[in-house]
Amino acid sequence: MAYLRLNSIALANALGALEGIAISVATAILILQGESGEAFLSHFFPYYDISWRGAFIGLVAGFIDGWIGGLILAWVYNYFASRRTSS
Repeated sequence: MAYLRLNSIALANALGALEGIAISVATAILILQGESGEAFLSHFFPYYDISWRGAFIGLVAGFIDGWIGGLILAWVYNYFASRRTSS
């Protein structure tokens, strides 16, 4: 059975965009609900807080984090898929 290979860059771009937009939208919702201050994500993303500046930082940092994760995920999938077809 032949397995298709994942395009690493395409998956990285998709997961990066998804994570960046999700963090940014979640931060905007918190702002509109009246929340402010430090958030749990500030432990992972430097300078992130619940503010409009934090929403932008979350967008950029989330994209980078998701991009790296997508690249690693595609690489691992392609590695094991190629080993499965060769045996």
